[in-house]
This record gives sequence, structure tokens and C-alpha cells, in this order.
Amino acid sequence: MSPTTPSDAVIAVVGSINADLFVRVERHPKPGETVLGTGGSMAQGGKGANQAVAAARLGARVRLVGAVGEDAHADLALALLKDADVDLSTVATTDAPTGLAIVEVDHAGENSIVVVPGANGAVDAAMVDAAAAVIRDAAVVVVQGEIPVDGIERAAGLCTGRLIFNTAPVPEGIDLDIVRAADPLVVNEHEGLQLLGQLDPPPTGPGERGHRDLEAAQVVQRLRDSGVRSVVMTLGGAGALVTERDAIVPVLAPTIDAVDTTGAGDAFVGALAMGLARGDALIDAARVAARVGAFACRAAGAQPSYPWAADTLPDV
Repeated sequence: MSPTTPSDAVIAVVGSINADLFVRVERHPKPGETVLGTGGSMAQGGKGANQAVAAARLGARVRLVGAVGEDAHADLALALLKDADVDLSTVATTDAPTGLAIVEVDHAGENSIVVVPGANGAVDAAMVDAAAAVIRDAAVVVVQGEIPVDGIERAAGLCTGRLIFNTAPVPEGIDLDIVRAADPLVVNEHEGLQLLGQLDPPPTGPGERGHRDLEAAQVVQRLRDSGVRSVVMTLGGAGALVTERDAIVPVLAPTIDAVDTTGAGDAFVGALAMGLARGDALIDAARVAARVGAFACRAAGAQPSYPWAADTLPDV
């Protein structure tokens, strides 16, 4: 199949929906200090929404399970989901405000981010249960770490297809059996080390350094040895590492002039879900996902930068 071949299989994304507020400052303020900034623009965000848009723009059939508030931010947060034809019938409206991320960027490009979960905090086991039929019928179920732990665990429990667990961030107190059931578990280097520390606690004592000295490929191998079904570790511009049978295969990312890396990881996960839903092998899906993630870095923002099925992806 070509990178843009759609599938009749449904992807269910269970995750967060945000409105993002971007502010530029010369430097980050010190405690108690006020500084002047510029920008103040709003954009669509939330890992669940980002991943849903990424998959849908590539031609996948996507249903999103999440929540927004009864406020103006909800219209903004849902706009590009609607534009990509994501099924929003299982997005609930709650009394809490729509999730908000305040992104402060200084002159060097360093970010400081405050996330107010708002309605995303309502995506618990009970709300996920209300969408049980959608999740059970999906060929691929995608979850991340920006909703309550019991919502993640319930979604994984309802999944009868393939579970993609993007542990971003790593949820505190998550049932490790769900981590092991992920196929694949998608992590970056930091998240991989965090989870390995829970799945395979390092020895302690004087002189012990735990897992900190492990290279990325070693972390991936240890995660597999700890019972995780398959692993994809994203490495930014260096691509990714993917488990294939008993091997760890590097996936190269295209070389591009990056404008903005915001949401590139979510573009990768959405494209990965699309590939797996249409029956691609994990390594093949990851190769396309790396190209989609690179495409997303060539324009500002997250969802607005994602490719459509007709777009030409950069080559490695």
C-alpha cells in the first residue's frame, strides 16, 4: 500500500483536547516578576486531539473519546477535528472549562508550559465506559497520559483490537500490565527510562547508577525483556527505534529545515495508528510515521502543520 492508502478500519483515540495559548517573552519571569510579552495567539492542541487529526488527515476513519467545556475555547479546540472529519459523537461536554495549555516561549526558543486539564480531567473510567462500543469495535485504540489513570486503564481493558499506548506523560500509578499489553508502547528516551524503572527496578546501594547509563537501544531491549509486547522509541530528528521480532531496527527521519517541532511526536503516533489500522507491519508503519513527523516540523503549530493524504512526504 502507498503511504496515503486509507482503510475502512476504525481508530478510536481516547485522550485530551486543549486550546493552546502561545505567548513570546524575551526571558521567562522570575517569581513575583511581571514581564511584557507578544503573541497571545490561540491554537488547537491536546495529545488526543492532535493524534486524531494526524490520522484522519491521512485518510483514516477516526473516532475521538474525550471532553470539552461549555465555553468559547471548545469551538476552537474542535475546529480542525471537524475539518478532518473526525467522529466527535463520543466527545462529551462538561461543566469544567475546556483544557488549556499556556505556552511561554523565550528568545532562545525555550518553552515553559502550564497545562490546566479542565474537562480532560473528566475522561475517567465512567466516561470511557459510555463509549465502550466505540472502543470495542475499533481496530486500533490509542491512549496517552493526559487523562485520568482510570480512564486509560478502562480504555485498555475495553480494547479488543490493537492498543497503542503513548505514555506522554508517564501516568503515575498506571497498571503495569497495561504497559506490557501495549502493541506498541510508544515512548521517548526519558519516558522509556521512567517506565523501565517501574517494570524492572534497578538495584540500589552505594555506587549504583541504575538505568541511567543505558543507551536508547538497551532501554528498548530491557522494556521488551520486561514483557512489553512491542516498543517504538522516538528519537526526535534521529528517527526512532522499533522492535521487530527479536531485533531492534532503527528508523531514520528525513533531514529537513525544521520551523517548529510542536506536535511532531503526535503526528508520528497518529500516522503510526493509521498504518497499523490498514494492516501494515509495525516497522513499515513507523517508517511512514517518521516522514509524517518530519513533515509536521516544516510549519508552525501542531494540528495545522499535519499533512493531508494528497501531500508529498519528505524522503529519508
